[in-house]
Amino acid sequence: MILLPRIAFIFREQHLYFKYINKCLINQLRGKNTETMKYLNVAEKNDAAKNIALHLSRGTSRRREGLSQYNKIYEFEAEVFGQKSQMVMTSVSGHLLALEFVGAYKNWQSCNPLTLFDAPVFKFCPENYEKIKKTLEREVRGCQGLIIWTDCDREGENIGFEIIEVCSAVKNNLKIFRAKFSEITGISVKRALQNLEQPNKNISDAVDVRQELDLRIGAAFTRFQTLRLQKVFPSTLAQSLVSYGSCQFPTLGFVVERYRAVENFVAEPFWKLKVNHTMNGLSVDFNWERVRLFDQEACQVLHDICTESPLATVTDVKTKPKSKWRPLPLDTVELEKLASRKLKINAKETMRLAEKLYTQGLISYPRTETNEFPKEMNLGQLVGLHTSDPNWGAFAQNILDNGGPTPRQGNKSDKAHPPIHPTKYTNNLSGNELRLYEFIVRSFLACCSKDAQGQETTATINIANEVFSTSGLMITARNYLDVYPYDKWSSKEIHVYQSGQTFNPSSIDLVDGSTSPPNLLTEADLIALMEKHGIGTDATHADHIETIKNRSYVALADAIHFVPGLLGMGLVEGYDAMGLNISKPHLRAQLEADLKAISEGRKQPQAVLAEQVAKYREVYLTVTAEANKIDGALAERFSERPLDYTPSESGSNNMPSVFKCPKCGSDMILRQKKNNTDEFYISCMSYPNCKNAVWLPSIVKNLQVLPDACLTCGPNYKKVKFEWRNNSINHLYPPPYTGCIGGCDTTFLELLRINLNSVRSTQTENNQNISNRTTNNANTGQSIRNTSQNLPNTRQNIPNTGQSIRNTIQNLPNTRQNIPNTGQSIRNTIQNLPNTRQNIPNTGQSIRNTSQNLPTTRQTQPRQFTPPLNTNRSQIPTQIPRLPVPRNVGNGPRFPNANPGDSDDNNVICGCNKPAILLTVRKQNANFGKKFYKCQAGKDNNGCDFFLWAPESIDSNVQSDASWGTSTPGDSWGTSAPGTSRGTSAQNDSWGTSAPGSSRGTSDSGSSRGWGVAPSYNRDDFQPNEDNVMCECGLPCKKITVHKEGPNKGRPFYGCPKEFNKRCNFFQWADGETSTSSEWGSSTNRRGRGRGRGASTSSSDSRRKCSVCRQEGHTKNRCPNNQ
Repeated sequence: MILLPRIAFIFREQHLYFKYINKCLINQLRGKNTETMKYLNVAEKNDAAKNIALHLSRGTSRRREGLSQYNKIYEFEAEVFGQKSQMVMTSVSGHLLALEFVGAYKNWQSCNPLTLFDAPVFKFCPENYEKIKKTLEREVRGCQGLIIWTDCDREGENIGFEIIEVCSAVKNNLKIFRAKFSEITGISVKRALQNLEQPNKNISDAVDVRQELDLRIGAAFTRFQTLRLQKVFPSTLAQSLVSYGSCQFPTLGFVVERYRAVENFVAEPFWKLKVNHTMNGLSVDFNWERVRLFDQEACQVLHDICTESPLATVTDVKTKPKSKWRPLPLDTVELEKLASRKLKINAKETMRLAEKLYTQGLISYPRTETNEFPKEMNLGQLVGLHTSDPNWGAFAQNILDNGGPTPRQGNKSDKAHPPIHPTKYTNNLSGNELRLYEFIVRSFLACCSKDAQGQETTATINIANEVFSTSGLMITARNYLDVYPYDKWSSKEIHVYQSGQTFNPSSIDLVDGSTSPPNLLTEADLIALMEKHGIGTDATHADHIETIKNRSYVALADAIHFVPGLLGMGLVEGYDAMGLNISKPHLRAQLEADLKAISEGRKQPQAVLAEQVAKYREVYLTVTAEANKIDGALAERFSERPLDYTPSESGSNNMPSVFKCPKCGSDMILRQKKNNTDEFYISCMSYPNCKNAVWLPSIVKNLQVLPDACLTCGPNYKKVKFEWRNNSINHLYPPPYTGCIGGCDTTFLELLRINLNSVRSTQTENNQNISNRTTNNANTGQSIRNTSQNLPNTRQNIPNTGQSIRNTIQNLPNTRQNIPNTGQSIRNTIQNLPNTRQNIPNTGQSIRNTSQNLPTTRQTQPRQFTPPLNTNRSQIPTQIPRLPVPRNVGNGPRFPNANPGDSDDNNVICGCNKPAILLTVRKQNANFGKKFYKCQAGKDNNGCDFFLWAPESIDSNVQSDASWGTSTPGDSWGTSAPGTSRGTSAQNDSWGTSAPGSSRGTSDSGSSRGWGVAPSYNRDDFQPNEDNVMCECGLPCKKITVHKEGPNKGRPFYGCPKEFNKRCNFFQWADGETSTSSEWGSSTNRRGRGRGRGASTSSSDSRRKCSVCRQEGHTKNRCPNNQ
């Protein structure tokens, strides 16, 4: 019966769906076209979107503004899959989403950096990209398809999946496609539109893994280095960020290694012989075959022998053709190196300029590993674009006139993009843009030309059995050198020698010299080393170099060569002293290889992530244990004495972890209230993403988290040492008490007013948590996860069947008639239904799942509560609303007598462990004349906020077991029978039952009870069950007698025989009578949810009552029991 409104709604939705399908079929039979498809197209940058739209629309696109002023929207029509379609083209600005730690993990002082290796992370949209995200969400609502036009590399694929994530959250039934192109030209983008593909999840996963590893590893080491070194060297590094990156440090290591080679180099003298022959003004030098000797005396002897017999005899003359090879097609690394060497433009600026030229459609995609042109590529057409240029136009025409382009081919290909080449001619550039564009054009033309040709002549002579040689060059055809001025090849003239000819040399000299150290690294050299050892990619080399420059780890000594700074040198020396290879390329190179394997589908992302995190965690533990070696190395470089440092100074250990959050899996840490440092609470590190918290009462004076784990609850729950502020519970838990709050001692939790669901998850919550960690927030673009990001599964469409859900409704029995009028919950009745889930045609899903499959259901209907179809009571607390927690439970009144109702005035002890005073209400209201207890000192005078109605003044309505609400026979959710809490009587169909006195969150005579306080009967009250009454657990019930003061005192009832924290809430009076006591609120047999809803049965109950103490005359805001 509970499902009928939902089923009716589903029926209406599916009826409209099939009506639409029938209309489409009729239109197709009549030859009419169905609705025109509309596609949202998204490029990586606005310039790319503009030019793609220009080519696809042939210049007819219409521009309008988006929510972001930097990302315009272009509308046009194009043919997709042979059908005319409406196209909306817009763009992002690089990565739309960013990765970050959740909650307190973002605060440097709030956690130990070691926890960052496992801390939850989530993807979110940065504030400056919110307008772009909102534009996508707005535009995709009117579209049926999505086409990704981002760059065709790893990062571009990942950006594409970020776009898919945002758009799918708004409209999950989108048809998604990927356009593959290497240049923004008319031919290329039209070909891409005709050959749309599916996005490659493997490539995107590789980027997700790389991003997460960079975040975890970089954040952990950076925080450790920065927080420590700022305090050890305050005068030098007090304001410095000492960052770490798995690519930064190997790059720094290359610079340090070359610098050490130069610094440690010891020059060694050498000697050699040099012969010169000058004739007719032409001087020719001959080189010694021995090159050089490091023994001066031996070289001097050879020199004397040659000078004594100086006649030179020509022993051999050879002439052979010589070629100088034209350049290979440009890939990204060669572009960066050559631009740095030839144009003196650094790699970072080179890539920025190349990106700009690419988005303008002037060159092909600048991030490529390919150095060979595909055979099917029409290079002649590309060469012909430049025949009109005054500088290289004649050379281009000459290529076409002499057989066409014949490019030199390399041996590398990424199977995605061709080499970098010009795609369009322009003469409107200036500055470095012009220089770089000209270099790319000249390199392309030179590559398509021919090698330079020449004739080389080599002459060999003999003097006193010592051999010398010289060579000359005559260039016969310059070829590519005419258009490529960046290479030098000049002729060298020598005399004409013939074999057997003799002559006297002009001089025979003994020349000394010394060995020289290797050159310091240039940027081109550094990029070559990074590529050789697999550090970074062609797209990230420039970024890593720029980072170590900005951190002052390295600097340019003469604007060309790199030298390490004092900080960079000291860090590398410190890590080397530990025996770690952090500054070596091995760790990062292995990661790059793994990322490539993920892209190719050979490795799983989670396996790579776990393996790499484990490796770097071990390195981190070693670093923290031997951090004094870094201090020593830097102290030597800075010539500064390091200060003493203890880890506790960082503040990372001030908030120890008590247990793992049952909601999200993060650490639950101990904190002190800001406005009251004497009070404690335990909160989740993932706040505000997770708001789970445990508030400890003021009775807790101090507590300490111990390193020992609870043997009962497991390793995730630490033991805690408590000290109490007063003696109110010393007889139960003598201080200092060492215990666990993980749920192994429910009595202890009840005294501290700790909700069990805050410290231990139920099965339902576990299932929800698992999905929450990998599910995206469709409205915010956020997703919380412990590992790499997964896109949400697209919801399935309504099964395309001709059967109406009306058949399913007809198959349901009359559930209202089948519900027995007993104390059993409606869940048992629902279970008696004949497998209604299987009656839905062609599906095995429940009716609720069918409702979710409707595209409009979740967007238009409010989220409703649906009862679970099982009898596990542990799942109910997360679904049903609860009463406010009354105060003074942990430090409430103490009665010397066993029965609180039998105490006199002098026996009531307040939370200060002092006798409470008895006062009378004098204010004219419903409580006028009633007596109550309060603290003598009062809260304003350093007392407590204790309050308690005097037992003799308690109204019978309140004295009886206050419950969550009662009802006459009906099917209200969450209502209770007389004398029960969140339970049912024989006249109520509510979920679950409970025994008398088990009211949760009510104040009875003489006691102030909290959530889950035990009922007012003990184990001795149980009697054998003679009537064979079974509880919801399927066990014979125990007969129990009510001992609590009230109208039901002495009455027997049946309850669950299990322990308190494991009982079901079955309840049934054993005498067969109903209670006459009045409850918090009653209702007719109308449907109602929650307490007190429904028509009042008497005029006396119609007045508003406080939701805390259930007394008339005030609301919960002014209730003395409400904190």
